[in-house]
Amino acid sequence: MLKMYVGNLSPETQERELTELFSQFGKVRSVRLASDVFTGRCRGFGFIEMEGHEARAAIAGLDGRDFKGQALRVNEERPKIGGRGGRRR
Repeated sequence: MLKMYVGNLSPETQERELTELFSQFGKVRSVRLASDVFTGRCRGFGFIEMEGHEARAAIAGLDGRDFKGQALRVNEERPKIGGRGGRRR
């Protein structure tokens, strides 16, 4: 299983739309969009899980592709480096 980061999404993007788009390359295991707490709209990025070879095909086929007027950024999720962020005291 490979988790992908999908960025540069339109605020109107829905999980079902991404599922349809990525399912061209194989079975989509999960889709999770980051959404604004107050409006419920997409914050511009999300995560998709697919099998390894299918995910790599999706990355190759969709990175830079136009989706709702914006060029998608699709790549393997990178582990977060560092702590929780914020100020240090």
